[in-house]
Amino acid sequence: NAGNEQGMLGMAFDPGYQENGYFYMYYISGSNAGLSRISRFQVTADPDSADAESERVIYEWEQPEWNHNGGTIHFGSDGYLYMAFGDGGGSNDTYLNAQDLTDPLGDIIRIDVSAHDSTYLIPPDNPFADQDGTDTLPEIWAYGLRNPFRWSFDRLTDDLWIGDVGQITWEEVDFWPAG
Repeated sequence: NAGNEQGMLGMAFDPGYQENGYFYMYYISGSNAGLSRISRFQVTADPDSADAESERVIYEWEQPEWNHNGGTIHFGSDGYLYMAFGDGGGSNDTYLNAQDLTDPLGDIIRIDVSAHDSTYLIPPDNPFADQDGTDTLPEIWAYGLRNPFRWSFDRLTDDLWIGDVGQITWEEVDFWPAG
């Protein structure tokens, strides 16, 4: 993609990859600002080649701008898929998306993709899983981020370290302890 922060942004291998050959991609699809898309693919008989026809779209969300699209995608030790979306772009948090619980922008979402179809389940211990009767998205696991473009779980402690952008002259690293 010709956009500044678009194209392929992240990739994660299914915890059962050795048996099922599934991996997940996060990329921006479409034209203009595009769609944030999480898709599952499967490897072919050749372990060095993916089957492009195997794509199953798991999650999509429209982007308002071409920047601040996040990017990292991981499976946690709990087996759930975590994906960080940026706040949707613009300078100085134009849209205030990171504080809006009705969209995933500026958030880390956490979903259960273990059914291995084109759907997902909400982990019952997500913070907003039981918000019946509201517009709050139950897949939101953490919110209030700007553009968590690189982050990782500590392999020894399961703590989360989040690289987030600031505005012009500063950047941010957030720490989220395990549990």
